[in-house]
Amino acid sequence: MTRNIGTVARGVRCPIIRQGDDLSEMVVNSVIEAAKTDGFELGDRDVIGITESIVARSQGNYASISAIGQDVKNKLGGETVGVIFPILSRNRFAICLKGIALGAKKVVLMLSYPRDEVGNQLLTEDQLEEKGVDPYSTVLSLEEYRNLFGENIHPFTGVDYVDYYSEVVRSAGAEVEIVFANHAVEILNYTTNVINCDIHTRRRTSRILKDKGAKVYGMDEILNESVDGSGFNTKYGLLGSNKSTEDSVKLFPNDCMDLVYDIQKKLLEKTGKHIEVMVYGDGAFKDPVGQIWELADPVVSPAYTDGLEGTPNELKLKYLADNDFNDLSGQALKDAISDRIKAKDESLVGKMESEGTTPRRLTDLIGSLCDLTSGSGDKGTPIVLVQGYFDNYTNN
Repeated sequence: MTRNIGTVARGVRCPIIRQGDDLSEMVVNSVIEAAKTDGFELGDRDVIGITESIVARSQGNYASISAIGQDVKNKLGGETVGVIFPILSRNRFAICLKGIALGAKKVVLMLSYPRDEVGNQLLTEDQLEEKGVDPYSTVLSLEEYRNLFGENIHPFTGVDYVDYYSEVVRSAGAEVEIVFANHAVEILNYTTNVINCDIHTRRRTSRILKDKGAKVYGMDEILNESVDGSGFNTKYGLLGSNKSTEDSVKLFPNDCMDLVYDIQKKLLEKTGKHIEVMVYGDGAFKDPVGQIWELADPVVSPAYTDGLEGTPNELKLKYLADNDFNDLSGQALKDAISDRIKAKDESLVGKMESEGTTPRRLTDLIGSLCDLTSGSGDKGTPIVLVQGYFDNYTNN
């Protein structure tokens, strides 16, 4: 019997997760129950994605802003701290900034412009052109910024992040100075004690500053170990954290490889199916209207079973139809393409017939699909079941 459905992604509801819950058992039971109630079967090479949020919650991986402040003070001395290249986010960064400010007498906050690392808009490119400002060579003080551009409200959040971040620092009892620049070394005109807050370019930024003699810690090096019993993340520190309450953050989950393999093992025992499992955070995609690149987490997936290693190895069907088999149609075309798929090389890297397929890691692709499926609001589906992802045109 011919199958006419390819990849399917299902959001799976589960109980609200609390610290100490047996997440492995809850995920397995939720997926099996969903299959029963909604009338579908699990299969080999299905993929289960679990949002990082419920993993961190089950681990109880939380920290107070006072713990952040203490770690900053311990590492940077508690005087003037340069905080550079943060993203513009109430949920992701403002709470971390408040904690950082608790560990300093003064914060020199250096904002990249016209956008932050993940695309959040501080200014528009049109504004820069109108004023003749080159963001890659011009350093602006707050006064110069206001004189040139006035007040700027983020189009999605309605927040003036310059005012907002300034008030966050002051509310923690620290003095604040705002600078606008796109080269890391500019911060050294104010202080040599620096926290670089960029996510995906953090290693380069840190290297540049250390080469100039600065004392530098990345966000991944703040709360990378426990402070007075706080949560922590050994690999990513504050990166990937989210606001939990007005004075605490939920950190990125710690060491969850055991979790994904435990879920895989239990599902094999209960269903007889070999199912791949991953933990996912932000997807990796760009919004075409707001120009925001979604990935504010350090990685899409911090843990996954080994069957999700690698990249797709796919032929471009429209290339084959328009080139190799442009004289065929109907069943003959279907048979020719099916035969070519069955005979394809184990690696199609550099082959013209794979041109236009997406050379991204499987975990980034599937994690993005999971993130879009589960959403970040009130859907109540922190588990996503993806079926048919590894099938192709020849599978029935």
